[in-house]
Amino acid sequence: MSVVLVINSGSSSLKYSLIDPQRETELASGLIERIGQATGIAGHVVRTLVEPGQPAPALLDVRHSEERPIADHDQAFAVMLEQFAAHGPSLDENPPVAVGHRVVHGGARFFEPTVITPLVEINIEDLSVLAPLHNPANLAGIRAARATFRNVPHVAVFDTAFHQTLAPAAYTYALEAHTAREHRIRRYGFHGTSHKYVSAAAAVFLDRDPADLRQIVLHLGNGASMTAVEGGRSVETSMGFTPLEGLVMGTRTGDIDPAAVFHLARRAGLDTDALDDLLNKRSGLLGLAGHSDMRDILAGRATGDEPATLAYDVYIHRLRAYLGAYIVQLGGADVIVFTAGVGENAADVRADALATLGFLGVRVDHERNAARGRGIRRISADDSTIEVLVVPTDEELEIARQTLSVI
Repeated sequence: MSVVLVINSGSSSLKYSLIDPQRETELASGLIERIGQATGIAGHVVRTLVEPGQPAPALLDVRHSEERPIADHDQAFAVMLEQFAAHGPSLDENPPVAVGHRVVHGGARFFEPTVITPLVEINIEDLSVLAPLHNPANLAGIRAARATFRNVPHVAVFDTAFHQTLAPAAYTYALEAHTAREHRIRRYGFHGTSHKYVSAAAAVFLDRDPADLRQIVLHLGNGASMTAVEGGRSVETSMGFTPLEGLVMGTRTGDIDPAAVFHLARRAGLDTDALDDLLNKRSGLLGLAGHSDMRDILAGRATGDEPATLAYDVYIHRLRAYLGAYIVQLGGADVIVFTAGVGENAADVRADALATLGFLGVRVDHERNAARGRGIRRISADDSTIEVLVVPTDEELEIARQTLSVI
């Protein structure tokens, strides 16, 4: 069996998935956390397919977890190999044909999955100035993986790549041009792997050619972004130079007047690092209501908690503003798609985000919307002028697909 190993390396974590590309099934996954801390945590999940013919074919998860010191990413990869050896599937019996790596920032240089060479590593390192919290960690994982799996190709799949189809009018800020060029300031967009996977899956579900569809994809998780997809290509997206711009998120402000930042620097005495921490880690839903998880916000709102209610209202207000803007940019829409943790599970968020689109003929079927489900499902009414879907995202599978596409 040919398998692809997918790696998502963070500054203190290593997430991995083993994908069977023929069945497009995840065979195993794991998360190694607290790398470099006194006690690390290694979790490994083996997934077994219940064969057809059973009453309800499904994937059964068997979970394993242990605590141990994990000094660095090299040791994390050794721990990963031990997990596969101890719990399966055996990498000796099923060696990966390739390793796909999530890389957050490809700048304007990388617009497709790219086989990793020493020169590509240099470029990823150079782009760390644009993603100082992510690219160095991605690169540490790449280097550890290439040392572990020496005889197979390694492929970088960039979060920003899907948005390289933006037109200059969409990616250019009205900033003094020389300064913008010198410091590479433009809209890059993120969550591209998810937006690409979800928009393609929606077209398959509808049995439509992606080239004929105008889609708006809402990736709503702790991080959140919206993308307008026309003809299978990203033409507008809410995240910008960094993932901070755009929608209200778990801990990020999303859109804010830059002059408010100047004001805080002058009046509150906050330096650059403090401002970065405030806008990225202590704002959004957390800053408004004390909780970054939408489930907590919804629970508070249900009991009449005022901060939770305000946080929810601000969140929905921003979603509606972007939806309206993107419908205008596209000249209409054929499909609106919700994905990621909030988008897939919060029925109230979906219904309220679309509540003001009735004048366009958008109708949500409340029974369909309230029903729980694991796969792709339609939540719009039969007479809705725009299809509304919930499409579970699968970034690991998309990375595996793109990895195979270049080897």
